[in-house]
This record gives sequence, structure tokens and C-alpha cells, in this order.
Amino acid sequence: MDLNTVLDVCDARRRGPWQPGDAWLGGGTYLFSEPQPRLRRLVDLSRMGWEPLRTLPDGGVRISATCTIAQLSRFGRTLDAPAAPLFEQCCRAFLASFKIWNMATVGGNLCHALPAGPMISLTAALDGACSLQAQDRSLRRVRTVGFVTGDGCKDLAEGELLRSVTVPGRALRCRTAFRQVSLYGLGRSGALVIGTLDPADGSLALTITAATRRPFRLSFPQPPDQGELREAIVSAVADSDWFDDIHGLPEWRRHMTLRLAEQIRRELTQKGAR
Repeated sequence: MDLNTVLDVCDARRRGPWQPGDAWLGGGTYLFSEPQPRLRRLVDLSRMGWEPLRTLPDGGVRISATCTIAQLSRFGRTLDAPAAPLFEQCCRAFLASFKIWNMATVGGNLCHALPAGPMISLTAALDGACSLQAQDRSLRRVRTVGFVTGDGCKDLAEGELLRSVTVPGRALRCRTAFRQVSLYGLGRSGALVIGTLDPADGSLALTITAATRRPFRLSFPQPPDQGELREAIVSAVADSDWFDDIHGLPEWRRHMTLRLAEQIRRELTQKGAR
């Protein structure tokens, strides 16, 4: 897509004051996919030199906003942690070509805030926290489940930048279970549900995305039974929270979420499971 309203592309290392019509440019796969009539200048982050991924002392991982999906996939395949398979599972939920994988960024997927954004699914399920940088360089942290507030909506002020997402080591030591469904092959996710079981205290968390306008993360001190799990989902997700578009009706998304959640509960709590 030719962005014929854009008058300038500047290096983020040497940019001037933030102006109306500015936008951060990461991988650009969304920006160049459709017209952007309000944009006048792109502020390019590609030369910032941010380290894509860093392992932290507690065993956690800090993921740069400019980390590409290809880089995250390679990292996940080498990560020595029980939750490591979740990285590749969420990367594969893109169902995108290798060209997109090598350009699309984790930060871009989060900031686009689509219900089916798989980087939202990954970082919300692993209790990730977003580091946001204001124009005056001050920082604030927001959990992923609170960062995405609706379809295309996020907790991001004008000119504010998503710098990174940090996943705690405790989350990476959890056992995980992943379920995703689409209306048709190679289609956008209609429901994506992730469960995590913490070996330290036996607590279970269930994260719902794609089926809902924003991510929901339900926590249980001990694994619930089938009825308790269903009641928790029905109570937490209001009728208006179920997403409705060409990729699935709200009723279908709700039905599939409840079904996938029960599959995950059984997988994580069955006797002899590792």
C-alpha cells in the first residue's frame, strides 16, 4: 500500500517533537496493509538497536517491541522451560507467510490490539507486563491483560511507545495447554484459549483471547471442577464482550471457548500429567 499522505520518514534516534499525524513504524506490516489517511510522518524504530530478547536473572524473558515473530519463534525453540512450546504455538497462530514473520513485530501485534492477536494471547497467558515510554522518557508498566482494552483499543497515550514486554520466570516454569479454533482452514482465530498450571502452588490460570474483544485471564488458587470453570467464564465474560465479525458469531465463540477451556482443564489436571 502506498501511503500517499505520508510526507516524511524519520529515524527515531533523531526525531523532533511528536506531532499530530505521527506514528511509530516497527515492522510496518499493518501500516502498509491499508490506507492510513491521518498519517503525515512515520517515526522509524528499526535502527534503535534494541536487543530482541533477553533472559533475566529470575528466569524471565524481556521481549523487545521490535522483536520479530521469526526471532521469537527461534528463541522459543531453544528456551529451556516448561512453557517454551507456547511461544511456537502462538507464533503459528498467525498463519502468516515467512515474509510477514520476518517483518511483523511483537509490539506491532500488541499495539494493533486485534482480538485475534496471538502475541496478546502469549503475553497475557504468561502474565506479561508492558513497559510504556512517554515522550518525556518516563516509564510505566501495564499488564498485557490491561493494556488491550477492546477491539483495536489499548492503554496507550498519544506519542507513548511500547518499549518491551516482560514475562516473569515463574510463568515460564508453568505447564501449559493451548487450544485454537477457526471457522475454516488457515482462517483467523475464532477462539484461542491457554491454560497454565503453576507447579509451585498448584494454581491454574485460564486466558481467553480471539473470542473476546479483550483478553480475559481467570485465576484459580486450585484447579476448578468442570462446573466451577464454566461458571467462572460465564460470570467474567459478559454477553457484550464476545466478539462478533465475519470470523465467528458470538454464540459460536462462547460455545467453543467453554469447550476448549474444559479440554485444557482436563489436560492440565489429569493424573500422571507432567
